[in-house]
Amino acid sequence: MRVLVVEDETLLADAIADGLRRHAMAVDVVYDGAAALERGTVNDYDVVVLDRDLPQVSGDDVCRTLTESDGMARILMLTAATTVVDRVAGLGLGADDYLIKPFAFDELVARIQALARRARPAAPPILERNGIQLDPHRRTVTREGTPVSLSRKEFAVLNELLRADGGVVSAEYLLEKAWDEHIDPFTGVVRYTMMMLRRKLGDPPLIDTEPGVGYRLR
Repeated sequence: MRVLVVEDETLLADAIADGLRRHAMAVDVVYDGAAALERGTVNDYDVVVLDRDLPQVSGDDVCRTLTESDGMARILMLTAATTVVDRVAGLGLGADDYLIKPFAFDELVARIQALARRARPAAPPILERNGIQLDPHRRTVTREGTPVSLSRKEFAVLNELLRADGGVVSAEYLLEKAWDEHIDPFTGVVRYTMMMLRRKLGDPPLIDTEPGVGYRLR
């Protein structure tokens, strides 16, 4: 899952991003509306966490622009306003959900996960293929019933391979979904992560490399 956090309170924005990364999300952060429009129209996000009160370009204008574009990102709007009128106005701009500050972080995570399920094709609660079972909510993986301990990135990569249901997933797509925008696309990070994932899943091997195309889970 890839998330854009747009919040002008830098400490809050960075804290949200760090917390979401601990839930195996790839997170980009910007601190004003102009940067949000730049990122949101260039990158493919599953969810945009958008503060309503932003400098340069207001959160309302960012929300309106993103919802009128061809992007599929779902928008979770954050605000300190508590009235029903304010919430209705935000939803009327095209926001998919609304969360009032201050909020419980667990609730923010739950709402982001719910929006991401709406942004992407539905997946079963537990992903399964060829003896591999992955539970996205409990963050557990087993092979033939034996627990497999994975890092956050390995878990995110395996999740994308399982969602592809035997289809080929490119390295570029994995970079987009499992890492943030600061990753160097010319590094061998995907290849290294795939090597570690293969090692931890054990024998017989289940992940094939399609030269020049990507990776596929048998």
